[in-house]
Amino acid sequence: MDERAIGERFRLLSEQRVLDERGRRLWAAAEARSAGRGGIAAVVRATGISESTVLRGLADLEGGEVLERGRVRRPGAGSRPITETDPGIVEDLERLVDPVTRGDPESPLRWTSKSGAKLAEALRGMGHDVVDRTVLRLLKASGYSLQANKKTREGASHPDRDAQFQHINRTVSAAIGAREPVISVDTKKRELVGDFKAIGRELEPRGRPVEVRGHDFKDKALGHAIPYGVYDLIADEGWVSVGITRDTATFAVNAILSWWEHLGRERYPDATTLTITADSGGSNSPRTRLWRVELQRLADETGLQIQVCHFPPGTSKWNKIEHQMFSFMSLNARGKPLETLEVIINPDHRHDDHYRIEDPRPPRRPRLPQRRRSHRPPTVERQHQPRPVPRRMELHRDTITNQVVSPKRWRPRTAPSGGPRPR
Repeated sequence: MDERAIGERFRLLSEQRVLDERGRRLWAAAEARSAGRGGIAAVVRATGISESTVLRGLADLEGGEVLERGRVRRPGAGSRPITETDPGIVEDLERLVDPVTRGDPESPLRWTSKSGAKLAEALRGMGHDVVDRTVLRLLKASGYSLQANKKTREGASHPDRDAQFQHINRTVSAAIGAREPVISVDTKKRELVGDFKAIGRELEPRGRPVEVRGHDFKDKALGHAIPYGVYDLIADEGWVSVGITRDTATFAVNAILSWWEHLGRERYPDATTLTITADSGGSNSPRTRLWRVELQRLADETGLQIQVCHFPPGTSKWNKIEHQMFSFMSLNARGKPLETLEVIINPDHRHDDHYRIEDPRPPRRPRLPQRRRSHRPPTVERQHQPRPVPRRMELHRDTITNQVVSPKRWRPRTAPSGGPRPR
């Protein structure tokens, strides 16, 4: 017998991948039978198939059993699935996984994590002999997978939502067409300054991560930072003022005024109006009196007519600054502790983000002597404080406000005749 020919036939069939487990066993048995005496040993030497495999193939040939098309082994082999030996395990598992919709609200896993090990432990307590790998396999077969929360519930839509978006689009398009400045403003999330943990990951040497504090307690010496951004839609450039105390309307307008003094005035020397798009909450909320008062101050100091378009409630993510500037700031700060205020403003390859540290606190009034601390200051000292509120406003259903503020000279109100004059 030619063992080399047997080996060559086996190699060609193996390369074509036409032999499955049963087919390889039957082919080896047929070669051994056709070779006659010593055929089993010759096939084993030529192909490397074990002798027991060839013997099983001879037994299959002598038995003459023909399997269904596509089957390699006889039906009924192997252990029975757990769903047959323990029919109630799937139902009990679904009660544990989702007790609110499928059963007992007093489930033992109602307020704990639903890991495979804990689910298996709970099932064993209910009389099922199961391990965590089997639990995970059953969950996958039932269509379960790890899912995070998905933000899809928008809530009720404002009745003037579409009309307000169309108004913003018309106003901004007209201003850009006339080469008048258009800015998008907003306040970014307040950040703790110091070696605190930052969200995200950065490439570092293996086993040597950046060490930060174990607890995110505010450092009184370093404080916190409040970035207020101004994004120029025409120039595609951002300006960020970093506050260190509170996010107020005064701080917001000071940030806009800083942008105008450092960038806007030189970039738009012939400007007559300034269009601002902002959300409807926070320091630039149209419902606060201070925001309207500060807008009048901004108009008076710049000499520009201020047009403010507020986005409807719940739609601030469509504000340009969110995805044109703040998103790049978040990417730049990924995995980097904000140890200083300057780290918050890390210039990006696309946007030139200038920074300026602002303190929005008003100057403190001198304290009265100890013996007069309980006395109230004279009322005449307050007469020059109130400022006129802009009157030209277009109100949509009492919630969406579009403001147009014109500059004018403000003069302090004089005291009534015969009374003391303010100092």
